[in-house]
Amino acid sequence: MSQTLTRTIVAPDHQPTAPRYRSTAARIVFGIPYWVFTTALAVIFLYPLIWTGVSSVSPMAGTSQTDGWGFGNYAALGEYQAGIWVYLGNSLFVSVLTVALTLFISLLGGYAFARFSFPGKNALFLLTLAILMVPYATLLIPLYVILNAVGLQNSLVGVALVITMFQLPFSMFMMRISFESIPREMDEAAMVDGCSSWGALWRVLLPAVKPGLVTVGLFAFLTAWNDFMAPLILINDSNRMTLPLAVANLRGQVQGVVDYGATEAGVVVLALPCIVLFLILQRHYVRGFMSGAFKG
Repeated sequence: MSQTLTRTIVAPDHQPTAPRYRSTAARIVFGIPYWVFTTALAVIFLYPLIWTGVSSVSPMAGTSQTDGWGFGNYAALGEYQAGIWVYLGNSLFVSVLTVALTLFISLLGGYAFARFSFPGKNALFLLTLAILMVPYATLLIPLYVILNAVGLQNSLVGVALVITMFQLPFSMFMMRISFESIPREMDEAAMVDGCSSWGALWRVLLPAVKPGLVTVGLFAFLTAWNDFMAPLILINDSNRMTLPLAVANLRGQVQGVVDYGATEAGVVVLALPCIVLFLILQRHYVRGFMSGAFKG
């Protein structure tokens, strides 16, 4: 009797061992194509960035770093016309103002489109999205005339306003689906507790739509930081140029000679803030894009 019980208890402990090893081996075999494909993609996307970073500090004939490895190209970039810190400050001002305006307008607009009913609501929303169908460059000359009439031509504030206008369709759409993914019971419960619509927005709904706000803000910053067309058309003063425009002008040297070292250093300076911000905010960025998938 005891021998029979012993066989019954011990045998099951050894039976699942083989299937477990088979499933692990299958995961490894089927996972190899995935890792090969993703590694190849990473190499394709990262190689230009790594090559640019290495070239900006490596010795190269016709550049400011002709002997040994160093930061001569960055020194040349810093001494170009008004200096890199002026152009960095201009780009930072335009980017921060664009992000602030985009977040404020899209937050209120998305809340209104998602929570309130008013005449012409859907038509107004479609009209806002229709801005996406208009080519960016075709509107810059009319906007130049309008900004000149109101005294904002050759102004960094005018550049920020133009970039904000073109960011609003995507931002409004993102914030609307972010609010619609939140149950209405949350703001209704807040109103029962004595909050107004404004109080429910700031105290209850704002923390819930944080991933959407991060996504909108990140897109607005990247667009404003890297925008070239708007400053090119709207800015005439060399001291008010943004960094992308300054780096582009740096390439136009005397007698057609281009300082590729300083240009590559400018590309590195342009790319670093974008990379750092994305790495810090990537979790909220992905959640912001996924918010509409869990609506209701």
